[in-house]
Amino acid sequence: MIPRQLNTGRLIARWCSRTSGNSGHRKDVVDMARNASDVSEFRKAFSKAKHIAVLTGAGVSAESDVPTFRGAGGYWRKWQAQELATPEAFSRNPSRVWEFYHYRRELVLSRSPNAAHRAIAECEARLSRQGRSVVVITQNIDELHRRAGSQNILEIHGWNRAPSPGGSLFKTRCMSCGNVAANHKSPICSALGGKGAPDPNTSDAMIPVEDLPRCENGGCNGLLRPHVVWFGETLDSNILTQVEKELEICDLCLVVGTSSVVYPAAMFAPQVASRGVPVAEFNMEATPATNRFMFHFPGPCGTTLPPALHRHESEVI
Repeated sequence: MIPRQLNTGRLIARWCSRTSGNSGHRKDVVDMARNASDVSEFRKAFSKAKHIAVLTGAGVSAESDVPTFRGAGGYWRKWQAQELATPEAFSRNPSRVWEFYHYRRELVLSRSPNAAHRAIAECEARLSRQGRSVVVITQNIDELHRRAGSQNILEIHGWNRAPSPGGSLFKTRCMSCGNVAANHKSPICSALGGKGAPDPNTSDAMIPVEDLPRCENGGCNGLLRPHVVWFGETLDSNILTQVEKELEICDLCLVVGTSSVVYPAAMFAPQVASRGVPVAEFNMEATPATNRFMFHFPGPCGTTLPPALHRHESEVI
């Protein structure tokens, strides 16, 4: 029997481990690019897999022209996401934080799932008819996997709270009563209409707090916040437990569009690989974890992933 390699206690980490810049968690990026793997060998592993875990990051949505808010271009106005997506920033200036999230919501509503999102969703639907499973474990909060048709999704930057588990730009939580609700309104409130421009010369709208998004649950009228895990907040242990279970039973793991430097997600695939399970990385470039994986396919995920996941000749349904 293969020993357990994952432990929920180790997976529970402070959201602040996603600190900006280099941190003690980040290993040196590999200096030498790895050649692309043989797709026919990957297809052999794919044809035998019964439980496939797909780990996705910002890179898969970047191909839908969704900003990653990382690196040199990762600014909204003059702030990085790490300066806005915190409880402290929301407490100091909820208007500015809501402008930032309003901009992101409106931008994502104007974008569509790309070929990589669609390939994953189609694969899940097809394999489910064969008694096989595909689970998407994502760091993204844009709902593009869901819009593409994926059903089995774990959003690690959210909370496992009924009736709307997970985290998304399109979920809100009341600061007063705690109610969580889906919200796809555009704009989310009238005061934010036309606000949120990312240009660094744009001044804050300074919207009065009473005009920001408010709770509609039973006349509460409390201030709403985005229902996502912010920097400095604790990842939900229930979601991490579900992730742990999926990674323990998977017999094939795909790493799609993620840099493998954000913890705890960066440890997921290497720990799966450590027990001999095939791991395939689909990413624009090599990452610190590339050489620990059996397969590596460099290039745009929307180009490399669809042929890797299309119907195998051994599939009977």
